[in-house]
Amino acid sequence: MARRIVRTALQVSAVGILTFIFLFFVDRNYRVLPGPLHDYMPQHHHGLVVTDVRITKCSSFNFFSSCKIDGSEWHRIEKDLYLGKSMSHAFLHVKRKKEADLQPTDRIILDIAVGRLDPGASVKGQEEERWDARGSGVWVMLTEKKHVGDTSHAVAAVDVLFGDDAVEVRDGWSIKGTPLLLDSGSRIPAAHITIRKGGTHEPAKPQPRIHDNGKFKIVQLADLHLSTGVGHCRDAVPDSYNGGTCEADPRTLDFVARIIEDEKPDLVVLSGDQVNGDTAPDAQSAIFKYASLLIKHKIPYVSIFGNHDDEGSLPRASQMSLIETLPYSLSKAGPASVDGVGNYVIEVLARGSSAHSALTIYLLDTHAYSPDERKYHGYDWLKQSQIDWFRSTAEGLKRSHNEYTHIHMDVAFIHIPVPEYRNPDLFFKGDWKEAPTAPYLNTGFHDALVQEGIVMVSCGHDHVNEYCSLSVDDKNRPSLWMCYGGGAGFGGYGGYGEFNRKIRVFDFDMNEGRVTTWKRVEHGDTSQRLDEQIIVDGGKASPPPQS
Repeated sequence: MARRIVRTALQVSAVGILTFIFLFFVDRNYRVLPGPLHDYMPQHHHGLVVTDVRITKCSSFNFFSSCKIDGSEWHRIEKDLYLGKSMSHAFLHVKRKKEADLQPTDRIILDIAVGRLDPGASVKGQEEERWDARGSGVWVMLTEKKHVGDTSHAVAAVDVLFGDDAVEVRDGWSIKGTPLLLDSGSRIPAAHITIRKGGTHEPAKPQPRIHDNGKFKIVQLADLHLSTGVGHCRDAVPDSYNGGTCEADPRTLDFVARIIEDEKPDLVVLSGDQVNGDTAPDAQSAIFKYASLLIKHKIPYVSIFGNHDDEGSLPRASQMSLIETLPYSLSKAGPASVDGVGNYVIEVLARGSSAHSALTIYLLDTHAYSPDERKYHGYDWLKQSQIDWFRSTAEGLKRSHNEYTHIHMDVAFIHIPVPEYRNPDLFFKGDWKEAPTAPYLNTGFHDALVQEGIVMVSCGHDHVNEYCSLSVDDKNRPSLWMCYGGGAGFGGYGGYGEFNRKIRVFDFDMNEGRVTTWKRVEHGDTSQRLDEQIIVDGGKASPPPQS
């Protein structure tokens, strides 16, 4: 009898353990979100109105709990409100209906609020409107369709963002009330509901143009390493900030804001690792933080990806689909037939009302980790399809560029450096503090840049390298300047002798065909132009200054 009881207990325990393991991994898969953005991001379908919302909760400990409801009526926003950091899980569901199918007595949502108290508790005499609780602090204001006529003021889309520092940057969207009441604890970034009313808005997409004085300025933001939530500082100098604990993202964004306000750039290039994948289980919330700052200052920006951007919740294609829709973003996915996401060109037009390009900026995806680690350790390389695309694009633009009566210039930005950055025999100015982690397979992109007349390429990736080196041809003539942006973000590594975060600036004088570059530092002499030098003059790579 005793043996039977023990055997039964062991069987029950084994079933329980297997169930726990099964549900643990199944639930973890809720936040693995492959595929295109529209599969799991809230989308606006023409003529749809939100008629209800609901939060479901489930647990890895409870075999019978479920976070799924009728998929024929409800659309689930595929973001675990606990971000996969708990045995508990929760999801926001949205019920929508075509406006044409609404009956006069159908109820629609005019607004959503989040908080502990009923938002309508003090409102009297509004029987056609009422606030209904939907759990976790969510309240919906419902009204019958017949009371509103058209639905332009009704809720059309719902989404979730995370972190106490969450911001909404999409036109027509707004975060509602307090964070959701989930009892998730301080280690899990707070979840916020954000909504859009009415139709979509066309975001601002200004065309970059040289100023009437012939000047144009680019600020390169390399390796921001933003998180979901405020993040934790790594290798910070000093290790406190404003008299308190160093929080990575606020300090990074304060640094960026100061440089933006001081330098007043005409374009910002985000050269990869904007998102610190390991600490960004919701990449969208991290992306919105840098976008908010640039949109606030009305600065056009372009972005490419690094090796960490897509290690969190969103793959490259999905991130770019989102980034392309944001105000002031000129980023593009690029041709689908070319390897990678984010191979594209930005043309900066000449001064006045000219339709001619004065400056062409090439941006390319350098991918992430080596696909053949045994043979080529470390990082991936630019593929032949990208080099072919670059060459054909450059050749195709030459005719129109040659029609420009002034000096036209071509520059490029990548994330991972090309192998030629490793050459210690080249002249360089600035600090070389770590071995460049360029790919070990050289596919010839450096040579393609030189042959197509690119005068400067700048990368990121190696945070504490902050030099510009000069490549020369077989006759020892300057051919290409290769720069580093200088790691700006406190969520990524620093170290190597107390590295101060830096941001690189490129100042273009199209009157002389000249490019001057310098760096700005986060701590210390913050007004100094560090390692200022002319790298292009007369539209050609400039020789180093005579010692």
